[in-house]
Amino acid sequence: MTEITPEPVAASAYPATTPPERVDTLIRAGHVVTMNATRDIIRRGAVAVNGDRIVAVGPESELRLRYEADEEAGGERFVATPGLVNSHIHITGEPLTRGYVPDDIMFEENVFGWLCPLYSTYTAADERLSATLAAVEMLRTGTTCFLEAGTIRFLEDVIDALSSVGIRGRVGRWTWDIPPEPDVYRRNTDEAIASLESDLEDFASANGARISAWAILVGHTTASDPLWQAARALADEHGVGLSFHMSPAQMDPDGFLAEFGQRPIHHLAELGVLSRNTALTHCVRVDDREVATLAETGASVAHCPTTALKVAYGVTQVGKMPEMVRAGVNVAIGTDGNNASNYSDLMRATYLVAGIFKDARCDPQMFPAEMAFEMATLSGAKALGMEGEIGSLEAGKKADIVLHDTDRPEWRPLLNVMNQLVWSADGRSVHTVFVDGNRVVEDGRMLSVDEERLWAQCQEAGEAICLRSGLPDLAKFPVI
Repeated sequence: MTEITPEPVAASAYPATTPPERVDTLIRAGHVVTMNATRDIIRRGAVAVNGDRIVAVGPESELRLRYEADEEAGGERFVATPGLVNSHIHITGEPLTRGYVPDDIMFEENVFGWLCPLYSTYTAADERLSATLAAVEMLRTGTTCFLEAGTIRFLEDVIDALSSVGIRGRVGRWTWDIPPEPDVYRRNTDEAIASLESDLEDFASANGARISAWAILVGHTTASDPLWQAARALADEHGVGLSFHMSPAQMDPDGFLAEFGQRPIHHLAELGVLSRNTALTHCVRVDDREVATLAETGASVAHCPTTALKVAYGVTQVGKMPEMVRAGVNVAIGTDGNNASNYSDLMRATYLVAGIFKDARCDPQMFPAEMAFEMATLSGAKALGMEGEIGSLEAGKKADIVLHDTDRPEWRPLLNVMNQLVWSADGRSVHTVFVDGNRVVEDGRMLSVDEERLWAQCQEAGEAICLRSGLPDLAKFPVI
């Protein structure tokens, strides 16, 4: 990345006869991390915003001559970045049961013995509350856009909640046609396809709606071939993406090999499921041929490092994320669920992405800070098919902007912005957040949500959900 320190702007550069253009907001920062094509970092820079779009990015001294703003934000102590893009997160099912699932059980028990029963107890009000909590946590830690994991049942309630909070996202309902339980999710193939079609007709939007629906399947071994193919066709028909989980653990490759004599990625490629608007999550247990197939089809992969470590996928032993990147696969970053990573702070996940393969391969050149931050912004935008709209601070793109406060111990001294963003800071230094040019976080607090009321509601709802599930509290230390 190139750091640009502005020279004084000559008065003749912008003649006095040219009146400054009126804009809504001028966002100032000691460092503007643009993530543009040349990865420029502008010292004492600014971003001019009008409506929901960025109209200019450059040295503050230059933009002040060109624009007159109705309001200003930021200042010398801030670092401005694009909003982060979380490429895989469960916004319902887990936020209200965060940490209740034991952290010492294997993948199959985690998912089918704990998570599915917990998800099934959620009411529409619970899902609305859960989505609100997830959106608040993301916004307060610098994530402005996300791709949901498909755990939603009450889609209309969730979309309404997310719209009120002010985040950008792509969502979908929990869809499968093979597992017979929990009862609330049971559907045959025709019912599953009809549900997908109805949701996309009602909520899909390929033209920039802040919250809209994708074709989202649970994935793994839970979908029949007709459902896989229908989901692909419906996504293409509505001009949206298709997303699903695949191969975090050995269960998926073993299941596909037993059923079809093929590994999952090859089988899905033969069905025509994989394309440039397909986002697969995890892909830890893949072989070299599957990596090549992912590259050939243009599919994206959401790498969820904390889940891989906590649920013991073996990512440091067998994960091929470095090989994926070298092959040209678009690898983005997700935080997954709150009983898998337990947090929704994408900056923490980016830190892990930068670190785990350095150690696993004994190679410090694996995933340098700059690459990890690209994965959290540009790669996430590409995974969502939104690289022309978000992921960088450039004129014409959506005004999704984050100001990080550097008057904090982890930011001082500030000598290398990218190292600080990835290795030193986390979401706690996020001060101000704009989505679509609207200020949604200020001084680290939400402007669209009564936070104290939200915390109390979430505590009450979470306790009730765990009680209804009938699952035991297996905390190891006694609470007296």
